[in-house]
Amino acid sequence: MSRRFRKPLEKKSVREDRKGGKRVGKPALGKKASDKRGPAQRASGKSEKFENSRHAEVRGNTSPRRATASSFEARKERALQDDVVKAKAAPPPLPTKVQTVVVTADENNMRVDRFLEHRFPGLSFSHIQRIVRKGELRVNGKRADSKDRLEEGQSVRIPPLKLDTPKAGGELSEAATKTLEELRKMILFEDEDLMVLNKPAGLAVQGGSGMTKHVDQMLEVMRDAKGQKPRLVHRLDRETSGCLLIAKTRFAASALTGSFRHRSARKIYWALVAGVPKPKQGRISTYLAKEESEEDSIMRVAEHGDEGAAHAVTYYAVVEASAQKLAWVSLKPVTGRTHQLRAHMAHINHAIVGDPKYFNKENWQLPGGIQKRLHLLARRIVIPHPRGGFIDVTAPLPPHMLQSWNLLGLEGDRFDPIENAPEE
Repeated sequence: MSRRFRKPLEKKSVREDRKGGKRVGKPALGKKASDKRGPAQRASGKSEKFENSRHAEVRGNTSPRRATASSFEARKERALQDDVVKAKAAPPPLPTKVQTVVVTADENNMRVDRFLEHRFPGLSFSHIQRIVRKGELRVNGKRADSKDRLEEGQSVRIPPLKLDTPKAGGELSEAATKTLEELRKMILFEDEDLMVLNKPAGLAVQGGSGMTKHVDQMLEVMRDAKGQKPRLVHRLDRETSGCLLIAKTRFAASALTGSFRHRSARKIYWALVAGVPKPKQGRISTYLAKEESEEDSIMRVAEHGDEGAAHAVTYYAVVEASAQKLAWVSLKPVTGRTHQLRAHMAHINHAIVGDPKYFNKENWQLPGGIQKRLHLLARRIVIPHPRGGFIDVTAPLPPHMLQSWNLLGLEGDRFDPIENAPEE
């Protein structure tokens, strides 16, 4: 059948994506499994493995489970009500004058900002950043950065603190309730330890200069009964959409951060790139270093030994091509450098479509109907769960990429060849 007459991909809601949570035995990535597809499927390149790839999956050692639409909606409503109840709990009083406290054994190696959150539940992120930035907080008499690690026995000078003025009655404000509902709609998977959000393109993960809205700030409305806020575990670029992992407890944050540090986490990205890479599957290994100018900063390919250079490895595979002008590529980063995938694809002369920093092809025009936005999706994440087993969560195509896939006749349920790429 001609591509132009292919049936367009159907746009599924996040709510539909979350109905398929299940538990099975082993992680999928990096393990070759026997091909149980029928002859017709093998010929077409499709796999049952991705027929339901938009469903969040949890891998562990318990029996499979699925949530019905009604039970899912009931849990979602209860979760929203629980969040509102938790928000009403009054935080403990904060010190009204300067005090000095000593770091305990339990607080050893804790970041300064986490230390303040731990000692003074309910203290806002913006307030913590403000007192640190102004130098009002001192460790052993010296200024400290919010990311500095504390050691047992150190003295911490804490200035007078105050909570943000609460709304009458202790209820969430209208704006906070709206933020909470917005976050709830992003959730692809959630349990008592963590959640995976489907971050939309254009929403920053953390604040910066002139940034008024970002995920870290939005998470303020999800503090638990003890005043603890969910924590970011990793980052996505502002214009990248897809799976963003959030820890709901300090225990989960420590375990998940360790998985990233030891490269036990596996991430798969989808991108639309200029041209068709040859060979169609390969490994990109370079050193990357930050290059700053007055207007911007980018990551450039560097030599081993260059100042600030870090090794970066990416596996890529072409899933489908469109008239040799564009290609749908699946990417599997082994390392996690800033802008790694964007810099690597530009390095092999197949920059990601809509990339304002790295797309440098001259006289190259986008086909009609394709938006000039970054076509990069954090499609899937597989990571050990803090309490055992693995979680495996998949995000759907964002609207602008879904539109491009339909215009180009790309089949979103094709087998993803990056599935069996090496882990190193």
